[in-house]
Amino acid sequence: MATIDGRPAQYGISLKQLRELMEHRGREGVIKIAEIGGIHELCKKLYTSPNEGLSGSKADEDHRRETFGSNVIPPKPPKTFLTLVWEALQDVTLIILEVAALVSLGLSFYKPADEDAPVLQEEEEHHGWIEGLAILISVIVVVIVTAFNDYSKERQFRGLQNRIEGEHKFSVIRGGEVCQISVGDILVGDIAQVKYGDLLPADGCLIQSNDLKVDESSLTGESDHVKKGPDVDPMVLSGTHVMEGSGKMVVTAVGVNSQAGIIFTLLGAAVDEQEAEIKKMKKGESDGRSQIKGSQAPSQRQTTTSEVTKSESEGNHLPQSSSSAAAETGHKKEKSVLQAKLTKLAIQIGYAGSTIAVLTVIILIIQFCIKTFVIDERPWKNTYANNLVKHLIIGVTVLVVAVPEGLPLAVTLSLAYSVKKMMKDNNLVRHLDACETMGNATAICSDKTGTLTTNRMTVVQSYICEKLCKVLPTLSDIPQHVGNLITMGISVNSAYTSNIMAGHNPGDLPIQVGNKTECALLGFVQGLGVKYQSIRDEITEDKFTRVYTFNSVRKSMGTVIPRPNGGYRLYTKGASEIIMKKCAFIYGHEGTLEKFTREMQERLIREVIEPMACDGLRTISVAYRDFVPGKAAINEVHIDGEPNWDDEENIMTNLTCLCVVGIEDPVRPEVPDAIRKCQRAGITVRMVTGDNINTARSIASKCGILRPNDDFLILEGKEFNRRIRDSNGDIQQHLIDKVWPKLRVLARSSPTDKYTLVKGIIDSTVSENREVVAVTGDGTNDGPALKKADVGFAMGIAGTDVAKEASDIILTDDNFSSIVKAVMWGRNVYDSIAKFLQFQLTVNVVAVIVAFIGACAVQDSPLKAVQMLWVNLIMDTLASLALATEFPTPDLLLRKPYGRTKPLISRTMMKNILGQALYQLIIIFGLLFVGDVILDIESGRGQELNAGPTQHFTIIFNTFVMMTLFNEINARKIHGQRNVIEGLLTNPIFYTIWIFTMISQVLIIQYGKMAFSTKALSLDQWLWCIFFGIGTLVWGQLITSVPTRKLPKILSWGRGHPEEYTDGMNLGEERFDSIDSDKKPRAGQILWIRGLTRLQTQVIGGELQERLIPVPYSKSNTDQAIRVVNAFRQGLDARYGDHTNTSLAEVLRKQTSLSKRLSETSSIEYADNIPDELTIPEIDVERLSSHSHTETAV
Repeated sequence: MATIDGRPAQYGISLKQLRELMEHRGREGVIKIAEIGGIHELCKKLYTSPNEGLSGSKADEDHRRETFGSNVIPPKPPKTFLTLVWEALQDVTLIILEVAALVSLGLSFYKPADEDAPVLQEEEEHHGWIEGLAILISVIVVVIVTAFNDYSKERQFRGLQNRIEGEHKFSVIRGGEVCQISVGDILVGDIAQVKYGDLLPADGCLIQSNDLKVDESSLTGESDHVKKGPDVDPMVLSGTHVMEGSGKMVVTAVGVNSQAGIIFTLLGAAVDEQEAEIKKMKKGESDGRSQIKGSQAPSQRQTTTSEVTKSESEGNHLPQSSSSAAAETGHKKEKSVLQAKLTKLAIQIGYAGSTIAVLTVIILIIQFCIKTFVIDERPWKNTYANNLVKHLIIGVTVLVVAVPEGLPLAVTLSLAYSVKKMMKDNNLVRHLDACETMGNATAICSDKTGTLTTNRMTVVQSYICEKLCKVLPTLSDIPQHVGNLITMGISVNSAYTSNIMAGHNPGDLPIQVGNKTECALLGFVQGLGVKYQSIRDEITEDKFTRVYTFNSVRKSMGTVIPRPNGGYRLYTKGASEIIMKKCAFIYGHEGTLEKFTREMQERLIREVIEPMACDGLRTISVAYRDFVPGKAAINEVHIDGEPNWDDEENIMTNLTCLCVVGIEDPVRPEVPDAIRKCQRAGITVRMVTGDNINTARSIASKCGILRPNDDFLILEGKEFNRRIRDSNGDIQQHLIDKVWPKLRVLARSSPTDKYTLVKGIIDSTVSENREVVAVTGDGTNDGPALKKADVGFAMGIAGTDVAKEASDIILTDDNFSSIVKAVMWGRNVYDSIAKFLQFQLTVNVVAVIVAFIGACAVQDSPLKAVQMLWVNLIMDTLASLALATEFPTPDLLLRKPYGRTKPLISRTMMKNILGQALYQLIIIFGLLFVGDVILDIESGRGQELNAGPTQHFTIIFNTFVMMTLFNEINARKIHGQRNVIEGLLTNPIFYTIWIFTMISQVLIIQYGKMAFSTKALSLDQWLWCIFFGIGTLVWGQLITSVPTRKLPKILSWGRGHPEEYTDGMNLGEERFDSIDSDKKPRAGQILWIRGLTRLQTQVIGGELQERLIPVPYSKSNTDQAIRVVNAFRQGLDARYGDHTNTSLAEVLRKQTSLSKRLSETSSIEYADNIPDELTIPEIDVERLSSHSHTETAV
């Protein structure tokens, strides 16, 4: 018999059996595991040990991978370059140009019998085809450049996605050692440690658990937390979040075989099916059924979905009815501030451009008709069709130049470039637009621990047996029985995932793994000379009777273990003022037991705890209580049977206090400077912490958040709530508005308080420019606040997966000073786009006006179609590359943030745009009407349409390009700075593109001939063109001298609250909902599903869609997953169950809207599962949670 690594190669359980096992929930799951022979039997069948884990040998790992698969879900293949080319060709203006160019080509070869045609025209006809071909070639160039940009962008995002994937690690036991491995390396049979805040990377069965509660909404859509345990519901599934407690599980399914994987496989099949359906538009039932072979046969898939629905309705949750889908109000992720402004601007420019383009064509055609048929009274000839096509081409070209299609490109390039660079500054950007929103931030609500402080906690003071030690005591200083209780209490009553490891090198500080506060306490035990690990080895986790895990309401943790001679002992530790209130006894001088009276408590708080807190220390108390079957001592409780452990109130009273320790978490050395920079940049930093008010005040002063002589507020959570609620206990915006402007520190705050504060600041209209709020968070309970904030920062090191999931940017070094870098990059993005706009709008205005007036005055546009396309290439693609890649400078932090309502194009920019446009128009029209006289060349005005290019019009084209090129240097500064050359050499991309464009222009003019309608110029004429070009730099200095303040406000453009036009932008999405169900679904419907499995960047209806980076399945966007899964579950039931002929696409669409609405409320629902100490009326949090996602926040 074949063996691997000394064990049989055949496992005791097959992949199919494991998959079937994982489909059961609740009691059913318990029964199924019992049928196998229990969890230990399952481990034996998988050749793994519950305490030692896998052996970790290479042969064993490879064999497991081969048999059960690896923990990765293959991503959708990226779009090929050709697909992107095809997509770029879909642009309407380009299509019109292509058609016009083809018609022009056709007509140029069409030679009607035309007796009057002069001989000269025959000469010219040979070149008639060149213009058509040149337009086609330039269209191809534009398309290839666009496709290449999209291609490199998609590659960058994939790289970023892989980076995020690689960041995700998980604790497993291998060879008896706990180790962190990458999620992709998890195998079936691994023993994984599950703790609070984890996002589970694979399916498994629990071996043991403490108070474990899991949020399974990503699979079921139910927001209630599900209690898990070996004897309640042992199945834990990938993609679900651990909301409380801890445990140990054996992995039973990975990758495509896990529940999340099955859904993704089904999802892929469904997307393909949906596309096929849309293509065919056939609704044949049998046809549809045969296509949905996911990774299982349809019949089996059917049972899966019905199982889920069945078990859900058994859990007394009403099955969701799809009738209420109609009531869907729809919550879209609001556009970022910049996107909202840009969309509005692009639409306005588009309208103006189209109007002028249409007018140009009409005027050209009318003039031609009047001149030819009325004045010259010629009969219609077929060759005239060619003239009309040329007029159309000029009109379309005006449109191409007028529509700033470089805008989305500039935005994307600028963002993608910044995101790449921000990686080096420890900012991992998950949602692209967050990077730009950060530049507008006016307020930052920061956590204390780990963000402002180093998160390297150490015990520096202790109070034991009435002795306050400012240095670490030794074990001999403490009475023996008290010492034993303290070391035992700390070692046992802390998560076994918290450990202190030796540093990598001999001189290094030890590495703290897990919860840092617990590591500080374990370090204290080690400092006393006791090995905590030997205590843990003696009392393993499976010996625990009950664990009360730490959460934000308890603010303490308790562990119950059996006593050696019968009975139980409860150890507890937590925030000192909370534990003190539950203590009735304390060990006094020389370890004698004393009653702990009210005045002793107050004295202890006054003389020990408050001074510690004022030194910025976090105070933790350790206490215990004994339950004994026999005669009980004064501080013990007599019991007959097992106490009711669920009655936490009675269990956690009359404790005996062992010690109080003060834990120091020093402020990061670079934080005070970073906070000063923020304050100088006009950003208010607020600290929101769960620590007590004295600790918070001390740290806030050290950081510089509280400055002497400032008028500020420091509140505790209770007081904050009292101030912002009316007599009915409802939160009122006008009351929040009285508090937040001065609030600097919010201490002892709950996650709900943090959420309320963030929402209150965002919704407030007190400040003139509306606040843009950034929030940092690391805990699971920070999720709602992170989601609500304009930019959510999660901690990369200390952050839980849930927090990372809800965030927009992950700080890979957990450091506040990285946020300042994010602000700098964000402002830089905003400025880069403003620079590009300033440059582009100048070119737009000039090109459009020249083409229009030229058409009216000279019956021909001085700038030909191909020339305009070249100008368009310079100003769109190349300029967006050049201007979008400027590096940020520290000066960016010296100005105030723009806020939400500041116009995109400031008065200074408008002054530059109009001023430069004026100069360029004067020069161009001067050259057009008197240039031939001044420069002594043949006039190009009034030429026949088929005449060859003239030097006159070539000079106009060349001068225009020169002025544009030199104006690109002007556009580098948008705040009215005089020195536009400054920093030019620090941006190689800029000068490379500039020189490339210049050289190309010389080649076009000298050798472009018919293709570009140019005629070679002499050196003399070239110097004139360059002279006019350099003139823009001189003129720019003159414009800068005009005082901006004197200009009317109406000149600033693109202002207003984003919500005024977010409605307009959502039209494209809303319109579909009103269409009957049998109509074809818009591509957008498929796109959102696609977005889960691969990057999707589409510009729909001029709306620059959010560019999200979907995080891999192990971190799959919870809300999206909920929608999809619900959609599928019910979609398939509808398909197989009712045999209706609704298309899958339709079912999906209906379900999406419904589950979307149901899931919206889930993200903060846990606020009301916790009885808050403030006894906030129940309805209030409900209201808060339901409104949090339906009100459009700005």
